[in-house]
Amino acid sequence: MLRSSLMAMALLVLLTGCGKDIEEYNKPAEYWYEKMVNAVGDANLEKADSYFSSLQSEHISSPFLSEATMIMAQAHMAQEEYLLAEHFLNEYIRRYATPEGREYAEFLKIKAKFLALPNPGRDQGLIDETLKGVETFKSSYPASTYLPLVNTMETQLQLARGDLNEKIAQLYDRLGKPKGAEFYRSIAPVTWVKSDEIVHADIPWYREMFEGDGSSSWYDFLIPQTRSVVSMDINESK
Repeated sequence: MLRSSLMAMALLVLLTGCGKDIEEYNKPAEYWYEKMVNAVGDANLEKADSYFSSLQSEHISSPFLSEATMIMAQAHMAQEEYLLAEHFLNEYIRRYATPEGREYAEFLKIKAKFLALPNPGRDQGLIDETLKGVETFKSSYPASTYLPLVNTMETQLQLARGDLNEKIAQLYDRLGKPKGAEFYRSIAPVTWVKSDEIVHADIPWYREMFEGDGSSSWYDFLIPQTRSVVSMDINESK
C-alpha cells in the first residue's frame, strides 16, 4: 500500500512538472530572456530555441530581442550548427542591426560558412558561395577591423578551390578527357603560389581508402584505360 502511494505521488509530481513546462505562457520578456540565457549556458539549445520563440512571440517589440538573436546565433555556431547560426544572423541583420552590428553579423556569416567546410573537397558550391560573400564584405567594409581574418579565410578558400579543381582535372586526365582537365585548370587558378609549395591537407586513412589522394585511387582498375571517342576526336583534330 505504501509503495503504491509513493508511486502515485511520484507520478503526480512528474505530470505536474511536465504540465508546468507546457503551460508556461504570458510571461515578462525578462523571464523568457533569462530562461534562454540559462539554457544556452547549459548547452541545451533545444530549450533555448523554445524560450527564444516565446520571447519573440509574446514580446515582438522587446529590446531584449536584438541581443537574444545574436546570442542564439553565436550559441549555434559554438555547437557547430552553422545553418541555424546563419538563420539567426540573417534575422538579426534584417530586423535589429545597427551599422556596426550589421558589419559584425556579416563577418560572422562568412565565418559560419567557412567553419562549415571541414572537408572542402566535398562542397565546391559552398566554397564559391563563401568567396562571393567575402568579395561583398570587402567591398562594403573596406576599412573593417575584421579584414585580416576575412583575408585569411579567403586565402584558405582559394587554395582549397584550386586544390579541388586540380584533383578534378587529374581525374579527367585519367579518363582521357583533356578538354575537361583544361577547363577545371582554368577556373581561378592559384597563380600567386607555387604549386610545389602548397602543403596539402592530410587525409585520414579511412577516407583516403575511398577518396584517394587526388592522383590515384583504389578503384583505378574500374576506370577504362581507353580514351573516350570525344577525347580521341579532339586530339586528332589538333
